[in-house]
Amino acid sequence: MGVMSEQSEPSGPHRMFGDFAPAFVDLTDNVVFGQVWQRPELSPRDRSLITVASLLTSGATEQLPFHLARARDNGLTETELVEVITHLAFYAGWPKAVSAMTVAKQLFRGDH
Repeated sequence: MGVMSEQSEPSGPHRMFGDFAPAFVDLTDNVVFGQVWQRPELSPRDRSLITVASLLTSGATEQLPFHLARARDNGLTETELVEVITHLAFYAGWPKAVSAMTVAKQLFRGDH
């Protein structure tokens, strides 16, 4: 992910907010997904696990589809991600876990 170049497709944030909030797009593309996600101190798999857990505990389910898919791309299995949600149900609250499990099921199984 990064800022749109002449040869690449615009990033998701650029497509969503490019004309509306260009500074936000720049920070998302270059700082969050550039500098932060690229730091070598944690693997992409670990960063995905932490991010999915954080999104679940904060109730940010709108961001979960992207990050669950990214987590799979970064080496987490669907079984592991379902287990993360199950585990966090007891720490973050059952309603947040139900919302996250609904998103995961829709993403992994195509159920709507």
